[in-house]
Amino acid sequence: MPSFLDFEKPIAELQSRIDELRETAAGGNVDIAADVQRLQAKSDKLLRDTFAKLTPWQKTQVARHPERPHFKDYVAGLFDEWLPLAGDRAFADDQAIIGGFATFRGRKILAIGHEKGEDTASRLRHNFGMGKPEGYRKAIRLVELADRFGLPVVTLVDTSGAFPGIQAEERGQAEAIARSTEACLAAGVPVIAAIVGEGGSGGAVALAAGNRVLMFEHAVYSVISPEGCASILWRTADRAPDAAEAMRVTAQDLKSLGIIDSIVTEPLGGAHRAPGTAIASLGDEIERSLGDLSSLSGPELRAERRAKFLKMGRL
Repeated sequence: MPSFLDFEKPIAELQSRIDELRETAAGGNVDIAADVQRLQAKSDKLLRDTFAKLTPWQKTQVARHPERPHFKDYVAGLFDEWLPLAGDRAFADDQAIIGGFATFRGRKILAIGHEKGEDTASRLRHNFGMGKPEGYRKAIRLVELADRFGLPVVTLVDTSGAFPGIQAEERGQAEAIARSTEACLAAGVPVIAAIVGEGGSGGAVALAAGNRVLMFEHAVYSVISPEGCASILWRTADRAPDAAEAMRVTAQDLKSLGIIDSIVTEPLGGAHRAPGTAIASLGDEIERSLGDLSSLSGPELRAERRAKFLKMGRL
């Protein structure tokens, strides 16, 4: 059973009652099938109604859910012949950003993505998906390698932002992010980016400057976190819900603004409730996008990408 978010408490209470009934019936001959079915129908309706009208702040909570699929889950569910590549050939190998060669539905590609980790030990190892300069320089190296061999690039974005520590700044964090963005924009191969959880700040844009930008329906994408925005504007993170509303961080808002190209449907209740279904849905959209771009030449791909990003923000 998935862990429930604060706004899902009524659903959690219903599910708890269902579980209690099942445990009670397991030890005797009491027939509770009708009661369980009635409560389950009520729970399903409440789940549908709740997720049909999520606020931007609630979507942010869903996007951050610790049980959402991570990069390694997408690798296992979408790619064959996965061959990870490590290091930036200058300083170190950053575990927050992972990349390598793969086969996606019969097509050779290069995949790069943020990995947050699934438990305390792995989250520390992957630095909670917050890339350091060496991670973005690794991404540059891999995008240039894909360009050299004519392989499409697929990036999966899920980060609260690039690592803000002083060591990262000393090693040129801003320059690494800018050059990673430049590498994606300059590639002569199709670049498909997917926002699968959080798309935070330049740390996300560095891997999301693609010909097609896909986004899960309960993911978020913004220049700063709602808490960070609220702390700057109102001097308190308590107004994060107001900031999320004003920033228009949701997939639906960003699609209407032309920032993203396509919204990928999630299973009812979020990708964490049916990871396999969510991963397959994303795979279908990636396949469709790669098919649309397969006939374009390198100069045409660059020109389309340039026009796409220059158009953003213009009336």
